[in-house]
Amino acid sequence: MISVLMPTYNRANLAFQQGKGVWLYTEDGRRFLDFGAGVATSSVGHNHPHLASTIAEQAKLVLHVSNLYRIPQAEKLAQRFVDISCADSAFFCNSGAEANEGLMKAIRRAQFKNGHPERVDIICFEHAFHGRTLATLTATGNPKYMEGFGPKVPGIKHIPVGDFEKLHQAVDEHTAGFLIEPIQGESGITTVPNNFLRELRKICDEKNLYLGFDEVQCGMGRTGKMFAYQWTDVEPDIFSLAKGIAGGVPMGAFLAKASIAQHLTAGTHGSTFGGNPLACAAANAVLDILLEPGFLEHITTVGQYLAKELQQLIDQYPDIFEEVRGKGLMLGIKGKLPPIEIQNAALHHNLLTVAAGNNVLRVIPPLVINQEECKEGVKRLAAAAADLQKNMDKAL
Repeated sequence: MISVLMPTYNRANLAFQQGKGVWLYTEDGRRFLDFGAGVATSSVGHNHPHLASTIAEQAKLVLHVSNLYRIPQAEKLAQRFVDISCADSAFFCNSGAEANEGLMKAIRRAQFKNGHPERVDIICFEHAFHGRTLATLTATGNPKYMEGFGPKVPGIKHIPVGDFEKLHQAVDEHTAGFLIEPIQGESGITTVPNNFLRELRKICDEKNLYLGFDEVQCGMGRTGKMFAYQWTDVEPDIFSLAKGIAGGVPMGAFLAKASIAQHLTAGTHGSTFGGNPLACAAANAVLDILLEPGFLEHITTVGQYLAKELQQLIDQYPDIFEEVRGKGLMLGIKGKLPPIEIQNAALHHNLLTVAAGNNVLRVIPPLVINQEECKEGVKRLAAAAADLQKNMDKAL
């Protein structure tokens, strides 16, 4: 018999009733430290008073009106994003996949309006993750995710990150632009080298192509800057956001410079729920928190502390862990065991983490976490490692 929820997820047998800060509580009263933040989505923690009250107040007023009318909450949010980024205009949608699909459409549309309808190819990169729609699955390129969902959407090809020769070979008369994550999350917290991003920018400038960044996971303060590209000297022409943008309320966005955004005129793109008053009110509340003086610096400071604590785990359990990766509070610890084994062992110590590719366990807590909570989480991860070490010793 099939479950009433389609069996698309391998769910842990846990049901959380409530949360506060970086802690989640089950119906039977167990308390879990959240080092996963709903896959980097609960950006300001659980039940944050400003976010919760903003959502409640907006719900009393109006939830949804459609984009047939002005939405002041969306106008305010778009202006704030424009003020703090390299973008000139914003489009709001519901998810990261929808944001990335819109981003690719926008690049193609701009090339079409520039007199180059033949430029439709988007060059993506191996080990990426861009979403679960058919186009973003193709952009992701992982054969495991594509199985049974073919054929692939045409006009998308992949090259390895950092391979300059294949990069130049891949660009031809059909190329419209690039889509890349400045820090690849799903494949194991891999930071793209700055010189490779600079080369992408150079090619785009020379050949009138567009550079798109996927900041669905690494944006919205996750790395200690509001946007991950701000750690580099490279500006994208267009970039996507989602996950932490509204602190858990479903929302996505893509932000673009005027050179692209001007071509998305009435009727060319849309989203029924995208940018509705509730989601935009929530995102404005998240921005209120992220833009508080010192908050982004807090992320950097606490992230450095957490990375140092994780590094000590490697010294303590060299048979279990081997490398710490990432920036800010987008961290990963590469293990010598499948990450799902470490994740499950951590779960026995009431610690929530998220497995990723390349044997990496993602450590992506709510951005409001403090050093004491980081220390407690690493203590629980150490206890999980001790359990795994005992099992390994018994097996010898």
